[in-house]
Parts: sequence; structure tokens; C-alpha cells
Amino acid sequence: MRRRMTVAVGVGVAIAALTLTACASTNKSNSSGGGGNGGGSSSVDWSTQTSAAAGGGMAALVKAAKAEGQLNVITLPRDWANYGQLMDDFTAKYGIKITDANPDGSSAEELAAIKSLKSQPKAPDVVDVGQSYAFQGAAQGMFAPYKVATWNDIPDSFKDADGKWFNDYGGYMSIGCDTSKVKNCPTTIKALDNPQYKKELALNGDPTEANAAFSAVWTAALANGGSYDNIQPGIDFFAKLKSEGIYVPIQASEQTIESGETPIVLDWDYLNAAKTAALAAKGRTFSVTIPSDATFAGYYSQAISAYAPHPAAARLWEEYLYSVQGQNGWRKGGARPVEMDAMTKAGTIDQALAAKLPKVTGTAQAVTATQYTDASNTIAQKWASTVK
Repeated sequence: MRRRMTVAVGVGVAIAALTLTACASTNKSNSSGGGGNGGGSSSVDWSTQTSAAAGGGMAALVKAAKAEGQLNVITLPRDWANYGQLMDDFTAKYGIKITDANPDGSSAEELAAIKSLKSQPKAPDVVDVGQSYAFQGAAQGMFAPYKVATWNDIPDSFKDADGKWFNDYGGYMSIGCDTSKVKNCPTTIKALDNPQYKKELALNGDPTEANAAFSAVWTAALANGGSYDNIQPGIDFFAKLKSEGIYVPIQASEQTIESGETPIVLDWDYLNAAKTAALAAKGRTFSVTIPSDATFAGYYSQAISAYAPHPAAARLWEEYLYSVQGQNGWRKGGARPVEMDAMTKAGTIDQALAAKLPKVTGTAQAVTATQYTDASNTIAQKWASTVK
């Protein structure tokens, strides 16, 4: 479980896309990565290049990245949005080894790693963090500005204007339900308040530190008279479910679902979809429904560490993730890639995979940084004392 904090989204073209995380480094590529047309000199410092073109083009970037031969990522579980295949395909394509540190960590731990390991070869080159941590990292000068070749395909509201961070993939909060265990699976948030679901509902972590769980509480707020300015009704709703024995405060996972401990799970639709596929292979049926009484969407963000020990490989990784192959890779993992709208118009989105997206009713709304900060502060202050 990746514990990531993020912000809900849903403006302009994005809604269409959604509907359809021993020695000091020199931060310089030591390979011959510069020069036009793939040739060039070793003087190109890829840690300062804000685009592939600025460093001599894609061929030059590939050459420099291959010379580095290593990419350090952090907190990327292989079963999260198809990251396992994405990492394998990147290595197969470029021959660059990937080291994934702390796969089950958090966005906070990612930023902490940038700070604590910035002078070491094992420091993270790139991060995938929740939106609030993207804001935080950028404000603290942790990220190197960079714009991928498909920059214009990323809606303006989903990227930092200078390229310090850019959203990657997202999804909707959903209700996952083991139909072999639950006779009548709920399709709305309010429907969860029913004694028939006693000891059956769980979240993907603790809302005070886990993005998916935090977003589930916010979704509950929207369904119970709250708003993006007021998450308290969501906290109160879970307090009620906890007092009634419906909400089980344990970490939901494929294993806890299979054991029958957590047959109902509020989580991102692409994570619940991944559980569906895994459980189906074991003869279990796990349905995924976007609640009709609350539509809540969220994205994660990519960023390159300003202290990346492998700056060329870091930039090549981002180019790969925002290519058609990379974006469809996230789509294969059940997530909605940030370039989905542009790819749909261009005919490059995987139509078969897109057709499998859970049906959405209602429209997700945008959440401002202030609203997010207020909501997360409320959760931090009220969750433990209210949901007992």
C-alpha cells in the first residue's frame, strides 16, 4: 500500500479524460550525452536541462541515460497502476537497471529520502507523489524543472508551469465488493450505513497518512452534506460506522479480502480493479462501483529530484512515462493517464482498455490547494479523537 496524499481534480478537459504517486553525486551525466543528432560531448549537464531538446535531443538523452545505466525510483509497488510492467519494459527498452526503494512507503518518505540521501548514489532520481507533496517539494526547491516532449498534451491545470511537477495518472474513489461474501453490494456511500455490512468495510490505510483513505473520507463527506470546504461530515460518518461495527480499521489488501476480513473496500477504482483481476484468478468475484452519490477523483504527480544521481536516466524515465507506451501502460493498470483526452483525440489510447473503465455518474470538481490543506489539517486534528 502506497500511502500518498493527493488532491481531487475535475476541471475542463481533465473531466473528459476522467470520464472517458559513499561518494557524493555530481548531479551531472558522466557520459557523452550532449550534442545534436545523438552525438555530443560529456560536458552536457543533464541535471540542468529542462527538456530533451535543450540537451541535444532524444538521441542524446538516450545515449547519456544508457551510459549512466541506473535509475533510482522509490515507493512504486509493482501492482500499483501497472508499475511492475512499466519498470520492466523501460529496462528492456533501454538496458537501464531500476532500483525501487521502499515500495510500500509514503509520499512523505519520498521527500524525506530526497533530503536525507541527496549526496548519495542511492538517492531517488524521481518521485511519484500525491499533489500536496508535489506542491511542498516544489516550494522547497527539491525538484528540477523539466518538460517532457508531450508537455502540451498535459492540461495546464495538471502541471507546474515551470515543469517542477506534472500529474501522471488518476482515478475515482470506488466501492470494491466481494460478491461471494456480500449478498447485496452497496452502490452508494450512504448505503454503507447498514447493519448487514457489520465488520465488512475497510480503507486503504489510515486517513491521516494514506491518500486513498483520506480521499475515501472526503468522498463520504460529499455524500453526507459536506463539501470540498468541509470534510467534517465524512469524519462523522466514519465515526458512526465505527461505533456500529461496520468500519473495520485495518489495512485492506488482496489478502484481507481473500480471507474474508475486508469484503468491502473504499479505494481508487484502478486499485480495486487490480484486486478484481487478482482475485478472479483465484475464483473470486470482486466488483468495482463508482458511488452514485459522491464523485471524487484524484491524480498523482511525477517530479525529478534536483539532486538526482542519474539525471539523464531520470529525464528519460519521464519521457517514457509520458509516451504513448507509458500512458497506455498506466491505462492497462486501470488508471486514467493524464494525457488520455489528447490520446483519445489522436486515436492512440488503447480503446479496449478504455472501454473497461468503471461507469461514472456525476462530475468530479476541482479542489484548490487551500481546500486540500484545510481538509488534511482537519483530518489530522479530528480523526483519531472522533473515530474511536
